[in-house]
Amino acid sequence: MRLFETRPGDDGLPGHERVLAVLALITGTLMAVVDTTMINLALPSIAQDLNVSASRVVWVTNLFQVTCAAFLLVFAAISELVTRRRLYLFGIGLFVLASIGSAFSTSLETLLVFRALQGLGAAATLSIGPSIYRSIFPSRLLGSALGLSALVVAGGYAAGPTLSGVILSFADWPWLFALNVPLGACALLFGFRALPRETPRQGSFDFLGAMLSISMLASFFLAMDALGHTAPPWQSGGWAMLSLTAGVGFVLRQKRAPFPLLPLVVFQERRFTLAVSTSGLAFVGQGLAFVALSFLYQQELGFSPLQTAWLFTPWPLAIMLVGPIAGRLADRINPSVLSSTGLLLLIAGFVALALVDETTGVLGGLWRMALCGVGFGLFQPPNNREMMASLPAERSANVSGVMSTTRTVGQSLGVALVGAALAAGSPVQATLWLGAVTTLLALGASLARMPLARRAMLERQASSRPD
Repeated sequence: MRLFETRPGDDGLPGHERVLAVLALITGTLMAVVDTTMINLALPSIAQDLNVSASRVVWVTNLFQVTCAAFLLVFAAISELVTRRRLYLFGIGLFVLASIGSAFSTSLETLLVFRALQGLGAAATLSIGPSIYRSIFPSRLLGSALGLSALVVAGGYAAGPTLSGVILSFADWPWLFALNVPLGACALLFGFRALPRETPRQGSFDFLGAMLSISMLASFFLAMDALGHTAPPWQSGGWAMLSLTAGVGFVLRQKRAPFPLLPLVVFQERRFTLAVSTSGLAFVGQGLAFVALSFLYQQELGFSPLQTAWLFTPWPLAIMLVGPIAGRLADRINPSVLSSTGLLLLIAGFVALALVDETTGVLGGLWRMALCGVGFGLFQPPNNREMMASLPAERSANVSGVMSTTRTVGQSLGVALVGAALAAGSPVQATLWLGAVTTLLALGASLARMPLARRAMLERQASSRPD
């Protein structure tokens, strides 16, 4: 395969060493992504088995997400002190141990403790995953590598619900957590043998910045959750105010800290800032769509839950097919052109979904979802390449943390917007139009960086030519 070919002058690992390193990343990512989607389907079974209400059992999912989101930036910074290899292996090990604890939990309180630990383990791996791809593969294959990453994530999202349904049809919910043990063992084995070793950075750790970052992101997620579930205004407003206050303190701290958690100088690079903006707005649209479409298909159009599950399948499947191709193309042509084209297709998909009515059949829903998936698959790997390649390699951990945080924040905001819109009495189709608008804003940011990306591409091509 082209990804594992070695050429003279390549940075990263030699071709034969990339295979096990990539397997470590793939198994670790699949474990975290599949676990998230599987557990959502098991919540009713967990509530019944542990004798708790639906309003309480949702924290099995919420606590995992809050913990993971809150620690993404923190772990990205910690990786510079302990190395990405050690942090990744720690995250996998913690996730596996917490999965075992979750499987043996006999009360909701115990399960929540282990789910929080799972969130910590997931944050440790997801915060630095993209940056490890950059250390494994040569710069000329960065887009192809990130396309592979997109394929793995999309595959996990597509397989999770189906795998959960199959397991729950003949076994109890603890077996969903037990599935993480063999996956985690493989990830640890491959990681110990193949992940690149690094020299830790010397210097102190920004503990105050870490506390402010955790407060900012956790309270933001809780504010979005309260808004999406139509909690009292004082509750969502209070969390939002805490997030804003912590955010201001975080920015001020980063300007003064000798070793900042997130060096704000990275945002002086316009290619990076515009790519981050594009990503955040696009993920708002994706998060919004995944919730809105559940209501649209079941409540408005009368599809069964099984039909709805099938209708969602084309989106991640299209990303699996298109993402690796888009990543490979991004190594050869202007990535912003690919991303902008993908966003145009995604907008078209949103508009097509917003126009569905009671006459729309299953096939009509399938091609609309496939169009969105093709657009998102064409957008994401090239845009991720722009984020990762726009800054020096020594900033990879910071970029990876920002990339993961942007995705999580964007999706959370999208979910909250759907809840707020539906609570205000807006029709479901109106929220899909809102998704089209946020994606249109993402397209504007993508187009704005096109000349910068073209200049960088020409410089890269010039530097790769032999003298």
